Amino acid sequence: MKRYTYYIILLLAMFTTSCSNSEFEYSSYQCQFRFDNTASRSAALASAMNVDAPGIFCHIAMTGNYFTFTTNQGLSDRVTMSAIEEEATIILGLYNGTGIIVGYGNAGYPFTFYAYDSQCPNCYKNTSLPRYTLTMNTDGTAQCGSCNRKYDMNNGGLVISGDNGDKMIRYRAFIMGNVLSVNNI
Repeated sequence: MKRYTYYIILLLAMFTTSCSNSEFEYSSYQCQFRFDNTASRSAALASAMNVDAPGIFCHIAMTGNYFTFTTNQGLSDRVTMSAIEEEATIILGLYNGTGIIVGYGNAGYPFTFYAYDSQCPNCYKNTSLPRYTLTMNTDGTAQCGSCNRKYDMNNGGLVISGDNGDKMIRYRAFIMGNVLSVNNI
């Protein structure tokens, strides 16, 4: 009897650990971005990288030799690429023209640092066209102007209003000092 109890417990442990959704937390789409914000190159990005200010998200876009950083609180700045950044391979999500969104969510403690694609995941999934850019709101949500879904950036990018659907496309990201790294390759 003891032997069967051991196997039943082992079998239950295998099912509960293997049925996790952790493999679906991050997208398989490519994203590669590294930015050293030393010497306050971008106040907008610094505000989103501040763990003591959760709920501030920063949209990052690239045009020519410039990065544009815009927060959901209205702060915006434009920064010239450094020589190192000009030589680096930069992939800002599904479509370089629309960029990514980063910031600490304020749901739960410790606060989680998120990096999302700025494309609506559901409209992109239905059309494969990168023209459905999400608009950030001051309350930490992002909304699609096409399907009208609203996503909670503070809580993993879940759909909170509109039709059911996929959560926001998420990339691996971390901060080390003043350096932001988003890498999903």
